[in-house]
Amino acid sequence: MLIKPEKFILGFLLIILFAGCNNNYNNVPFIKTENFFKNPDRYNYQISPNGNYAAFLKPVNHKLNLFLLNLSDKSEVQLTNVEQRDVYSYFWGNDNKVVYVYDSSGGENYKIFTVDINTKEIKSLINDSTLKAVVVDHLINDKLNVLIALNKNHQNIFDIYKLNFETGELKLVLKNPGNYMGWSTDHNGIIRIVTTTDGVNTGILYRNNENEEFKLLAYSDFRDEFTPLFFTPDNKYVYALSNYNRDKTALVKYDFNTQKELEVTYKNTRVDVKDAVYSGVKQKIIFVKYTMVKSENYYVDEEYKTIDLVLRKKLKGNSYEMVSFSDDENKIIIRTYSDKSLGSYYLFTKRTNNLEKLADLSPWINEENMAEMKPISYKSRDNKTISGYLSVPVGEKAENLPVIIFPHGGPWLRDSWGYNNIVQFFCNRGYAVLQMNYRGSKGYGKKFYEAGFKEWGGKIQDDIADGAEWLIKQGIADEERIAIFGYSFGGYSSLMGMIKNPDLYKCGVSYCGVINLFGFLRSVPDYWAPFKDMLYETIGNPAKDSIKLADSSPYHNVEKIKQPLFIAQGANDPKVSIKDANSFVKKLKEKKNMVEYFVKENEGHTFLNEENRIELFKQIEKFLSKNIGGRAE
Repeated sequence: MLIKPEKFILGFLLIILFAGCNNNYNNVPFIKTENFFKNPDRYNYQISPNGNYAAFLKPVNHKLNLFLLNLSDKSEVQLTNVEQRDVYSYFWGNDNKVVYVYDSSGGENYKIFTVDINTKEIKSLINDSTLKAVVVDHLINDKLNVLIALNKNHQNIFDIYKLNFETGELKLVLKNPGNYMGWSTDHNGIIRIVTTTDGVNTGILYRNNENEEFKLLAYSDFRDEFTPLFFTPDNKYVYALSNYNRDKTALVKYDFNTQKELEVTYKNTRVDVKDAVYSGVKQKIIFVKYTMVKSENYYVDEEYKTIDLVLRKKLKGNSYEMVSFSDDENKIIIRTYSDKSLGSYYLFTKRTNNLEKLADLSPWINEENMAEMKPISYKSRDNKTISGYLSVPVGEKAENLPVIIFPHGGPWLRDSWGYNNIVQFFCNRGYAVLQMNYRGSKGYGKKFYEAGFKEWGGKIQDDIADGAEWLIKQGIADEERIAIFGYSFGGYSSLMGMIKNPDLYKCGVSYCGVINLFGFLRSVPDYWAPFKDMLYETIGNPAKDSIKLADSSPYHNVEKIKQPLFIAQGANDPKVSIKDANSFVKKLKEKKNMVEYFVKENEGHTFLNEENRIELFKQIEKFLSKNIGGRAE
């Protein structure tokens, strides 16, 4: 079997479908809004341990449900029938059981269920509405149990339990004293490494076996990364991502007993290493992952290096990733992708080199009508190199265009090359789209990440504005038709852009953007509470930095917003208070600002319900068309 490093399942995948209509603009069909934002036909294929089946997600009444594909006869069976929201995530527990995670409200209180592929019986394993369950380790070698973190005894303290997904039995395996925030298991499923945090400082505790007490071996602040991925085959040493004593994160082999790096397994001088994949069959690392312009792999194993050549030839050079493996690693599910398509799923059989298509995610896409995402870079006003991507409407020259500035969230995330439904939506409406990895974005080393600390409302926003100015100097942007759009921190950046650069941006859209930094820090969800001190270090301390936080809060700078504004908000958002959003909009209206406010009662920090996404972007396209002149239905 193939073992990947376990990570918390986070986030939200933006997904698209395509259909054309008769309205043409420069011979490019006008694509209906719903066809960008409704769910794909099929998505997230994962192969069963024995390689006989694949599970996947498919919409039923506009909600993503679990389905089963028999790989022999290609018959399909529906396994779930959720109606309120999509199935959030899932994995194979064993050959007969699929374990899935579901949140019905948008409040991020995830629950765990199983479905039997033979009987279709569904069992609720964690269904207390007051609890939040997070999968810590699938325990690939254990076909009955999974490790979960659960706040059963205290709202913001997660103990570790072994959950039997056949019986529902919970067994406490590690009590959390209150500061445990990360856990790593060896190949036998024993928790051997624990990370602690007081918000700013991180401790690493280690034990040689489950009968020993944990010992504190290392202590550092959050600027340093040491992320254990997996143990060596003998469970003696650990492979980890580390930037200790270096700027770029590297893959290292580490001995906890001597507290020394034994080797640097792989490093890249330009970017951070982001992941590695370990083969349980081969008992070795097979490839390492990093992102330059695109996601790339460095192959350690010669067989997989050859497989890569075979797949690239069969796929005609298209980008792809290996997304799921059978236990014997003979069968692999492959997903292709590009900047113009969601791609396709394939089943690859190693022994025969046979590649069989399973499904297109969006078979109705005509890639000729999709914009190309091109890498760009520009210099900030203090001479930092800012990398990013520019997408220009199909058939248009990159000259004097209306532009959407699209900063990413985080701010510690980063944009990368690939299909983005929002980008393609805007391009189809006639806008060029600029995405940039401003200072504070991860992936470019420790110094670049740290350069964003306490620069909310400061140099980060300058980096974003410098991108817009660069487009003007290049003659790409019509300076009278530049808008800024963003989600989460990107939404905050939209608001602060309107405040700091009222003459640069002619309108702005904030989608679940942070509005009041005091309110944001005050309303940190309970499960984020240990990170509050880290947020104080990276954003500001409400007591010590109150003037700076006020200057950097859209809420306290309403009078500086001169241009039209669109705000979208989920009422159940645990990160951005609906009270702050309501109050902010009220203040804007009292100041006679032109503001449109879009609220959904059944959404959280992102709009996961298909019908809400469609409605939201229909309103956004009208707003943008009215203010900077693009196309709209």
